[in-house]
Amino acid sequence: MNYPEIQQKTFLALLIAFSAAFIGILLPFYGAVFWAAVLAILFSPFYRKLLIKMNQRSNLAALATLGICLVVVILPLVLISISLVHEATNLYTSIRSGQINFAVYFEKIVAALPPWVVNQMDRFGLTNIATLQAKLSAAAVQGSEFITKQAISIGQNTFNFLISFTIMLYMLFFLLRDGDKIAARIRQAAPLNPDHKRTLFNNLTTAIRATVKGNIIVAAVQGALGGIAFWFLGVQGALLWGVLMAFLSLLPAVGAALIWVPVAIYFLLTGAVWQGVSLIAFGVLVIGLVDNILRPILVGKDTQLPDFVVLISTVGGMALLGLNGFVIGPVIAALFMTLWDIFSSGKQKQEAEKLHRPD
Repeated sequence: MNYPEIQQKTFLALLIAFSAAFIGILLPFYGAVFWAAVLAILFSPFYRKLLIKMNQRSNLAALATLGICLVVVILPLVLISISLVHEATNLYTSIRSGQINFAVYFEKIVAALPPWVVNQMDRFGLTNIATLQAKLSAAAVQGSEFITKQAISIGQNTFNFLISFTIMLYMLFFLLRDGDKIAARIRQAAPLNPDHKRTLFNNLTTAIRATVKGNIIVAAVQGALGGIAFWFLGVQGALLWGVLMAFLSLLPAVGAALIWVPVAIYFLLTGAVWQGVSLIAFGVLVIGLVDNILRPILVGKDTQLPDFVVLISTVGGMALLGLNGFVIGPVIAALFMTLWDIFSSGKQKQEAEKLHRPD
């Protein structure tokens, strides 16, 4: 091995080692850095428009875009979170006080079922009210313990949250202002074919925008519509159920129907026919069609992953990375499919060249 080869390998070893060390330094705040990058990609079109209107004053345009992001995204999330905690507390208090009694609701449902269904439930012990009350009491105790632990955890981690939030805003400002330069340097340094680099980086930004706009925004709209429907029909804890519907709407083929369908069935079985029919009609014709109408408008059909890929990548990302996995999972899936498409097209091109190559 000659001296230049030793130099090159030493340099590559140092590059890998210090890159890994730098990633390790960022890991405690990877969520803040990740969401700063996501918001920067999402709000970069606003920044570019403001930059033109503000005569290329980049600092002022970045600050204005940061303010827009705070008003449009972060402040509403904070207000919804506060309202959600308040409503969850009231709902939990109502359950503990007996104002909301699931056993009574269950008795009404059983009374409305056909005799043969009740007989089948009796065989499996599903109509035993005492057993049901015991299970609900145990669930209430577990729920109270969970809420207590979460409250203590939030109190202990408030300082860390504030630090992460500050880092996110700080990073977001610089990523908005210098994002194009940073992206250009990354593209230049990446040891890939220029066409592959262009495709990969374009699909990365498209996948992030598609995930945020096409999944999170659509899920938020579905959750809001479901919450409004529940509030109109007098269902207690409408905001809580709306947030849960939004959460489930991130999962294709499952969605908000897991919440509103059982409620509609309960209405029908307990004699509230117009409420049940109205909820079914609203769920099918409005909530169910939001995804088909809004997603192509916000994202475009060419950027969508197959539903089964979105489902698997979202659930897997959430299981592995928590809340951040809602975005990271589908983005990784999109890049995975992009890389395999590049590989497949390259192989096809090579085979075509061999066929047309003269002997």
